[in-house]
Amino acid sequence: MANERLHLKDVHKAFGDVPVLKGINLSVKEGEMVCLIGSSGSGKSTLLRCINLLEPIDNGQIIFKGEDISEPGFDPQPVRQKIGIVFQSYNLFPHMTALANVMLAPRRVLHEPRDQLLAQATALFEKFGLADRMNHYPDQLSGGQQQRVAIVRALAMNPQIMLFDEVTSALDPELIEEVLDVLRQLRRQGMTMILATHEIGFAREAADTVCMLDEGIIIEQASPEKLFTNPSEPRTRQFLSSVLKQ
Repeated sequence: MANERLHLKDVHKAFGDVPVLKGINLSVKEGEMVCLIGSSGSGKSTLLRCINLLEPIDNGQIIFKGEDISEPGFDPQPVRQKIGIVFQSYNLFPHMTALANVMLAPRRVLHEPRDQLLAQATALFEKFGLADRMNHYPDQLSGGQQQRVAIVRALAMNPQIMLFDEVTSALDPELIEEVLDVLRQLRRQGMTMILATHEIGFAREAADTVCMLDEGIIIEQASPEKLFTNPSEPRTRQFLSSVLKQ
C-alpha cells in the first residue's frame, strides 16, 4: 500500500502464561484515524504499548514505514520519537510548569536550540487554547488542561503517528469535549492516529476505520457507518448494545 504508514502482521503478546494479543493484523494509512473499541481487557492498551515498543511482542511483525521495528535488539528510542503516545494519566512532572514539561524531551533528545524549541512550544500552546496556561504548574490546571498539555508534549517531538490510550477516561464529563476537540483538530491537520477509546460517539463521528477487539483479536474492522449501523459479528452487536445503554 503506497501510503501505508504502519502495518501489523500476526502480532502476539502474552504476560507470563496469559495471552493478551492473539494475532493482530492491522494496516494504518497516512493521515488515517483508527479507533480501537472493545471491553476492558480486550487488548487495546497492550496493542498501543507494543506499537510504541514499550512492550516487546512475542511473535509477528510491526512494520513502520517499511521497516520491521519489532525485531529483537531494535533501538526503540528513534521509534518513540516518531510514534508518540498519550495515556489516560497525564504523567506531568508536578514541580515543572506546563511549558517546562513540554520542552524537556525535545531539549534532551532533539538537541534543538532553546529559542527554536520555545517558539515551537508556544505555537502548540496557542493552537490548542493553552497560551495563558504555559507557566502554570499541573496542580493549577484542570484535568482537561493537563491532558491537553500531555498531548502538546507528545506533539513537541514532531511525531509521525500519535497513539492515544483512553485519554478521556480519567476526565469529568464536561472536560472530555475539550480533549476530543484537540483530536478533531489533529485529524483535520492530517495526523495519523490510533485511539483506544470508549467514546463511541466520537469514534462514529471522527474515525476513518473502527476495529472491534475481543479477547486479543480484531474480530471486526470497518468504517464507522458499517460497524455501528450494521455490525457483522454478534459480539460487536452485544458490546455496542451494552455501551450505548449507559
